[in-house]
Amino acid sequence: MSAFGRNRAVLALLAIAAMSVVAVWPRAAAAQGVFQPETFTLSNGLQVVVVTNRRAPVVLHMMWYKAGAADEPPGKSGIAHFLEHLMFKGTKDLPSGGFSKIVANNGGQENALTSSDYTAYYQSVARDRLETVMKIEADRMLNLDLPEKEVEAERKVILEERRQRTENSPRSILWEQANAALYLNHPYRNPTIGWEHEMQKLSKADAMEFYRRWYAPNNAILVVAGDVTAADVRPLAEKYYGVIPSRAVPERARPLEPPHRHARRVTYKDSRVDVPSWSRFFIAPSYNRGETKHVYALQVLAEIVGGGATSRLYQEIVVKQKLASSAGSGYSGSSFDYSNFYFYASPRTGVEVERLEKAIEAAIADLLSKGVTAEEVARAKQVLVDRAAFAHDNLRTGAMSFGVALTTGRSVADVEAWPARIGQVTVEDVNAAARHVLKETGSVTAILLGDKSNVRKAEVAPGREPMEAPEGPGGPSDTPGANGPN
Repeated sequence: MSAFGRNRAVLALLAIAAMSVVAVWPRAAAAQGVFQPETFTLSNGLQVVVVTNRRAPVVLHMMWYKAGAADEPPGKSGIAHFLEHLMFKGTKDLPSGGFSKIVANNGGQENALTSSDYTAYYQSVARDRLETVMKIEADRMLNLDLPEKEVEAERKVILEERRQRTENSPRSILWEQANAALYLNHPYRNPTIGWEHEMQKLSKADAMEFYRRWYAPNNAILVVAGDVTAADVRPLAEKYYGVIPSRAVPERARPLEPPHRHARRVTYKDSRVDVPSWSRFFIAPSYNRGETKHVYALQVLAEIVGGGATSRLYQEIVVKQKLASSAGSGYSGSSFDYSNFYFYASPRTGVEVERLEKAIEAAIADLLSKGVTAEEVARAKQVLVDRAAFAHDNLRTGAMSFGVALTTGRSVADVEAWPARIGQVTVEDVNAAARHVLKETGSVTAILLGDKSNVRKAEVAPGREPMEAPEGPGGPSDTPGANGPN
């Protein structure tokens, strides 16, 4: 399975790529929604979303489960991701590797992804091979069969993945520690891949318990995007998924955060670091938790303050004061529970991190004191809505948008209404959202440092962060055109 399947940074890169896209999208089109999907629900509770796209005779078939790393039992961190791997290890009818072999033999591609809030499995195949992947995906929803030797071998694989992705990356180590500091009580503080000492003890019994607890049709979303309609998909969905019985699935009962009374700092020094970085995170509401009325305004705020080379922060810190090689901000509301709003920057050669931090703090203070302008809000809204004009061009965009939304407490209508809701954001909304979120007592500052002898000038494009820009715990960014208008 590729890096896309299990790395938020790749989703962030997709969002960054979309930032270069600007077009004119008539308001009438925005009012009609983005994807115009067809939806239906099977008698066993499986919700199905079909996004028709006739650009090529291919389909993207995605099965989403409302279960992720934040739904793991205490002491079993990483079991959601471990199960994702094990889902490719066979069923009662297919031997280990059989699933992948069938997809490959039919000219398709497959992968999976795990986040704090959901797990998804997907295949991209020719239109006439949709029935084949539906059949085998339905098989592993019901009939997963794990030989003990496969479990033992795959545990070694995920431990090596952690070593490669986290232990070998100073930036990942810092993010993991900063994330653990940001959430005092909520399981978002645990890394999706798991803590190594707990991963070492994950067993077949743990995986099967998680599988039986959450992997049911009434806890799943099927999204099919491509050269099909609901009339094409429904008979196949009924034939293969409709026969799987529904069963009791528990509520997602997660501990909530206590009041945050003090700002926190995490500093990590590593001789491997040649580009230092500074970041600050603030707990923020999501579409589903907290003061949800601020979510759309926070997306506009992130665009104004740090959405690229023309943003406030970039112009002030990089262009005017020449203190940083990159600077920006970000926010995603796509979480089942909390999200975060963050700022980031990397100092120029010879600039101390402390000086850079003071300059950014002054910029934040100025924002809170003077607020944003009507012109800034209008421009940011236009940029955001313009990006959504291209959201329908990519099969993955629509599938991701609906999968993320429906596994984190939102609806198809919410996705379709995204441009209109962004369009309704006012100057007062943005300023109120900034005051609500940008409170020092709820912040974590993360600083990555190296030896002075090996620190070099960062070589990054305008508005881009050399450190993997951190995402909210739910996963994809809200940036339209990347993962869709969430």
